Amino acid sequence: MKYTFRMICQFVLMAVLLASCASYKQNIMFKITDPSQATGLTAEAEKNYIIQKNDILKLKVFTNHGELIIDPDLKLLKEIPPQVANTRPDPDYLVDVNGVTKFPMIGELKLEGLTIRQAEAILQKEYDKFFTDSFVVLQYANKRVFVLGATGGQVIPLLNENMTLIEVLALSTGLNNESKAHNIRVIRGEQITVADLSTFEGYKKNNMIMQPGDIVYVEPIRRPASEALRDYGPAVSIITSLTTLIVVLISR
Repeated sequence: MKYTFRMICQFVLMAVLLASCASYKQNIMFKITDPSQATGLTAEAEKNYIIQKNDILKLKVFTNHGELIIDPDLKLLKEIPPQVANTRPDPDYLVDVNGVTKFPMIGELKLEGLTIRQAEAILQKEYDKFFTDSFVVLQYANKRVFVLGATGGQVIPLLNENMTLIEVLALSTGLNNESKAHNIRVIRGEQITVADLSTFEGYKKNNMIMQPGDIVYVEPIRRPASEALRDYGPAVSIITSLTTLIVVLISR
C-alpha cells in the first residue's frame, strides 16, 4: 500500500511539472519561428532625429540671444515676480498628420522632415519679427523606447539623439540574474534583430543607436521546476493530503 501511495504522489508531481514546462513558455514574447525573420539592424551612424507626424515638441523663446539662460548673477530672474514665473504656461505642440505645427504668434509651420536644429533656425527667424535677437530652444517631448521582459515593463525616454541599446538597458535597471544576455530582441517596425550582449564582440556589433518607438525585449531565464513548485506547491500539498487520506481509508 505504501508503494501504491508513493507511486500516486510521484505521478501527481510529474504531471504538475510537465504541465508547468508548457505553461511557463507561454509568456515568452516575440518568438522567432523562422530564422530568416531576424534581420540584423546594423549599428547606425550617429544622426539627428527627423521631425515626424505625431511628434510632440516643447518650445522656449528667449530674447537678447538667450541672455536669460546664462544670467550668471541672476539679476534678470530677480526682476521677474515669483507668481509670474510659476504660472508661465509650458504647452506641447503637436506635429499634425500634415506635418504642420501651430505656434503662438507666428502661426502654422511645416516642420516634418527637418532636424531640431533646422526647425530652430526657422522658428528663430519667425520670432525675430516680434522680439529682439530671439533665441529658440526646441525639444522633443515624446521620444521613447519600450523595454519589456526580464527587466519588467518600462518606458525609457530618449534623453538625447544618439542613445544606444546599452544606455537604454542601463536606464531600465540593467540585466538581472533572470535575463538572457545573449537573447535581446530589438523590434523596429517590421524588423527584428537578436542582439547578443554576452560577449565583448557581441557588444561591439549590437550596441546600436536606438530610434523612437523601438521595442527592446529581454528574454527571461525560465526555471520550470522551481517555478512550478512555488506556484503549485499549495495544490500539491492538498492533493498529497487527500491521497494520504484515501490510502488510509482503503487500508482499513
